[in-house]
Amino acid sequence: MPKESVFSVGSLQEKFQTKLMESKDTRMKATSEVLRNMRILKLQGWEMKFLSKIIQLRKTEQMWLKKFVYTSAMTTFVFWGAPTFVSVVTFGTCMLVGIPLESGKILSALATFRILQEPIYNLPETISMIAQTKVSLDRISLFLRLEDLQFDVVEKLPLGTSDKAIEVTNGNFSWDLSSSVTTLKNINLSVFHGMKVAVCGTVGSGKSTLLSCILGEVPKVSGTLKVCGKKAYVAQSPWIQSGKIEDNILFGKKMDREKYEKILEACSLKKDLETLSFGDQTIIGERGINLSGGQKQRIQIARALYQDSDIYLFDDPFSAVDAHTGSHLFKECLLGHLSSKTVVYVTHQVEFLPAADLILVMKIGKITQCGKYIELLNNGTDFMELVGAHKKALSTLDSTSTFEQDISVSNAHVVEQKEARKDDQIGNKIDINDHSEPKGQLVQEEEREKGKVGFLIYWKYITTAYRGILVPFILLAQILFQTLQIGSNYWMTWATPISQEDPSPVEGSILIIVYVALAIGSSFCILARAMLLVTAGYKTATLLFNKMHFCIFRAPMSFFDSTPSGRILNRASTDQSSVDTDIPNQISSVAFTLIQLLGIIAVMSQVAWQVFFVFIPVIAASIWYQQYYLPAARELSRLVGVCKAPVIQHFAETISGASTIRSFDQQSRFQETNMKLSDEYSRPKFNVTGAMEWLCFRLDMLSSITFAVSLIFLVSIPKGVINPSIAGLAVTYGLNLNMVQAWVVWNLCRLENKIISVERIMQYTCVPSEPPLVVEENRPDPSWPLYGEVDIQNLQVRYASHLPLVLRGISCTFYGGLKTGIVGRTGSGKSTLIQTLFRIVEPAAGRVMIDGINISSVGLHDLRSRLGIIPQDPTMFEGTVRNNLDPLEEYTDEQIWEALDKCQLGDEVRKKEGKLDSPVSENGENWSMGQRQLVCLGRVLLKKSKILVLDEATASVDTATDNLIQQTLKLHFADSTIITIAHRITSILDSNMVLLLHQGVIEEYESPSKLLEDRCSSFSQLVAEYSTRSKSSFDKYVDQ
Repeated sequence: MPKESVFSVGSLQEKFQTKLMESKDTRMKATSEVLRNMRILKLQGWEMKFLSKIIQLRKTEQMWLKKFVYTSAMTTFVFWGAPTFVSVVTFGTCMLVGIPLESGKILSALATFRILQEPIYNLPETISMIAQTKVSLDRISLFLRLEDLQFDVVEKLPLGTSDKAIEVTNGNFSWDLSSSVTTLKNINLSVFHGMKVAVCGTVGSGKSTLLSCILGEVPKVSGTLKVCGKKAYVAQSPWIQSGKIEDNILFGKKMDREKYEKILEACSLKKDLETLSFGDQTIIGERGINLSGGQKQRIQIARALYQDSDIYLFDDPFSAVDAHTGSHLFKECLLGHLSSKTVVYVTHQVEFLPAADLILVMKIGKITQCGKYIELLNNGTDFMELVGAHKKALSTLDSTSTFEQDISVSNAHVVEQKEARKDDQIGNKIDINDHSEPKGQLVQEEEREKGKVGFLIYWKYITTAYRGILVPFILLAQILFQTLQIGSNYWMTWATPISQEDPSPVEGSILIIVYVALAIGSSFCILARAMLLVTAGYKTATLLFNKMHFCIFRAPMSFFDSTPSGRILNRASTDQSSVDTDIPNQISSVAFTLIQLLGIIAVMSQVAWQVFFVFIPVIAASIWYQQYYLPAARELSRLVGVCKAPVIQHFAETISGASTIRSFDQQSRFQETNMKLSDEYSRPKFNVTGAMEWLCFRLDMLSSITFAVSLIFLVSIPKGVINPSIAGLAVTYGLNLNMVQAWVVWNLCRLENKIISVERIMQYTCVPSEPPLVVEENRPDPSWPLYGEVDIQNLQVRYASHLPLVLRGISCTFYGGLKTGIVGRTGSGKSTLIQTLFRIVEPAAGRVMIDGINISSVGLHDLRSRLGIIPQDPTMFEGTVRNNLDPLEEYTDEQIWEALDKCQLGDEVRKKEGKLDSPVSENGENWSMGQRQLVCLGRVLLKKSKILVLDEATASVDTATDNLIQQTLKLHFADSTIITIAHRITSILDSNMVLLLHQGVIEEYESPSKLLEDRCSSFSQLVAEYSTRSKSSFDKYVDQ
């Protein structure tokens, strides 16, 4: 085989491997994004569309996989046929040149060829491995050469060396240094130690970017930025690690119980922890999945407070909590606990501005005004816009006569409901203290199969593609190859004379013609075997991938809540890669080496059957060693699989929280944790290799003993008892006996280790599915829901069978075409009620009726596609503006532009170069939080649902934008039923009805006007609290 062809095959495989890895990266990125946002996809009814996107990306990957495996098959054909080809050329040349062929020479040549044969057989795999290794190293090299974060953005000064905590002089900053447009322009700012600085401005004005600059996260174009002291940061989107609540708060610091308790009190977390079964030892799911938005935000604040830093940066943390909690946090944390610290806080709540020593008003990346509250009120136009919008919203608090449609419910019914609720609450208290109810952590340990891999797994794998019909043909091709190989060697030894004096049994031409025919036959068997093998393997990988992904996408939300995405990604990447390339080769290696071994035994038994006296006990010893080795190796391989998921998950978590980690200077701790997890993964991996070496050494010893005994036996028998040529052939094959026997056992063990990937994928093909997307015999009318009336009857909900009830027997009606506001303390069950409406969570008891139809009786897609929602966490996907607004491709460009104009994003998108095809980066990172919220508004404006749910829809926007959203909704959803969860009381004051939840039960359900008339009602107290907090600033300053 010429050296050039080896290199050309290698470079071809390298090219395909590079493309394969790139397409796999794209698919894994998309899969990761989908898993992160699965709740949104299910709420919108988009999960099957996104599944088709993943399948489409997989098809691109499969195209390169197909090229890679078929190239490998051709390589196998060439290299497996090479030894035979070499021997044909050698013997043919001897005849042409006139060198006499004798048994001795033939046997020596065959023995040499057989010794070379095994390494040549392994060449295709070696070339493939070299190509894969080179591609992986190139990718790592490319990553290592990427630009690092600029370390000279921030000049860090030791505490006490400057009277200023933060100083920015002529600062220009840009997220993209290659762009001519700077994100922040001409920033000049001086913050003295102990100052409280508020940052306000409209959506997309650069408030969060300013904090990122202080953290050193935004590349600097020009200017100087000095920071004196340790920093702590609370991000706008809460970043919570999976693990205990306590660990999230301590964040690497030692426990100081007194300080810890004070911080829990300041952050209003004590009550929340009391309601959790395990208190602060509760394990939080990935990204804080089992906590409400407000709880996540307060844990973030507690984490920052516990660090006892000098400078605190808060990015609008009060938007995710209710009015009462927000006031408490501001008073206790910012003004109390941090009274002596420097605090820079971004806020949309105007009522928190008067307490600031300095207010920065931002617009289009510039600080347009700065000063004290009173100064800005007198001469700040941009500031007056914000304050004016807030004042307008507050004006609704002054009157209870502005409510147009009040629903009058009979007093008897109200009394009856209140009595029922009291009973519920009594039952609830008993329930909380009743330990007979099964309780447990949401996130459970990863399941790991025990014992031997069942025969069923092997059977399912080999019968997945074409029902296993190709398997007999693959085996037949290998048996024929082995038979023809032995036949050709037997022919050459039998048909050549022992010495020159002896007559030749056949003519030279016949000798070579027969040998060539047998060689060609064996080569074609190899070609057939290689092609059939990659076809079966490729088809199996495709079917298993599609089946696993379909089952994952159809899994209920509880599966994603309790399964960290690292576990799913591990199966979709590492295990799928094994199924794509490794396992077909491994299964074939076992079958082929076994057939080879049987061939050698057959040849040796022809000559000296007495060898079996040694051979049988040696085989028995080998099997005993294998059985001794396998249980340990199998469990080690499973451990490798289980230990990999935490590495992936921790790494993904670290990447998503990088700015928070860097702000606390905790990089080294996270690197240590990463190394520790890597060590935990490497430990079983190292032991797998060690155990394999242990086995190989013993098998080699046993094989050598067998061969030695065979040789002694053949040498010691009297002359003439057996044909010397055949005896020589037996020795030739015997040379390979030890290697092949070791390979059989080694391949068997390796297969058992590798097949665990199939076992792990099969685990996720058996995940319980959600109810059907469409129930054909119960499809609602296309116009449903016509009125939009939602009737909730004795609704009880829990997140998992082992967890306590979250909603405890709720009964109420949201009347069609009216606005209902849902309020309650953080964690009272507001978001759970909405999730039940969308059947993200199925009721444990009770039912929900929409226009007289039980939502549990219709298909999920029919239900979710008829409801609209603006969720609490505004989500955008990587792609374009168009496919973020219209992922299902149902609307025209004109309709999309109309929706963008209605949600005040039209001008912003028109400015962009690509217009509707403008790129959106991962998680919508190149859009501000408020803009993302407006995109979500655009989606519902396109959908025009009869029932619209707003789950904290205006939490991330300023009051002016909030008012604008409310007006847009009032205009375009005048006839729709609107259900609003809001912490901003002004957002729900113009509702027709208000539902107040407390610990999963209804405390009050009435029109706001009636609830406000009753000064003792919880709602009145909530409004009074908000009003007092908000108006104090105006009474103090506006009238001056």
